[in-house]
Formats: sequence, C-alpha cells, structure tokens
Amino acid sequence: MKIFEEKEDCFILDFDPNDSFDARKLSDSPASECDDDVAIVHEKGQVACRDFPHPRHLCLKFPFESSQHSSHCNQCYCYVCDVVAPCAYWTASFATPHCEALENSKWKPIRKLYRDLPAAGLRVTTKK
Repeated sequence: MKIFEEKEDCFILDFDPNDSFDARKLSDSPASECDDDVAIVHEKGQVACRDFPHPRHLCLKFPFESSQHSSHCNQCYCYVCDVVAPCAYWTASFATPHCEALENSKWKPIRKLYRDLPAAGLRVTTKK
C-alpha cells in the first residue's frame, strides 16, 4: 500500500481504512466463485468522478464506453469548453460534437483553442 501511495496521486481504496469489514459476510454462492468481474461490496464517502465536477468522458454515472456520449449527469462538464454540460456544441451537427471529446491528441488542441477564446474577446456558453 505504501509503495502504491508513493507512485499514484489519486486512487480508490478497496477497503475503508477507518472501518472493519468482514469478507466472510459476503455471499458464497457458486456463481460468485467463478465470476472474475470486480464487484463493489461497500462504499463510503464521496467519489470524485461522480460527486464532484468532472469531464464527461470520466463520468461514473454514464460510463463513456457503455452509454450514449450525449448523456451527462449534473456534475459533467464539456472537456473542450470547460462549461457545464451540455455546452452549445454538445450535439453539434456541423462539426464533431463536444459530447464525443476525451483527453487525447485529437481533442487537446481543440481544447486549447477554446481556452484561448476569452483572450480574443469571445466566450462559450452552455446550451439552453
């Protein structure tokens, strides 16, 4: 655990360090023995990508890989515009919609361009 803390800035604990947890209380059904998927068995406190503002592609309520990209929670913001989702270009038909944006080499220059807009006297707003 100490080594992991030294290498990572942020991580989710698989246990609550302030609370004892008895794994023997979990179900011992045959289905759970052969299931290799991760299961959340306990949660305490707030989760960064659910309870605090986060870019749409990191949303836990609407996972980017398995939900419509235009979906968003009340904490999502546009990765490009840095405004509350949906932005004015969230589902734009004339260009790649901002709901598709994620942190990669395609979107980073576009994000930088939008960040430089206020210096040019322009601003981006949320969709009404």
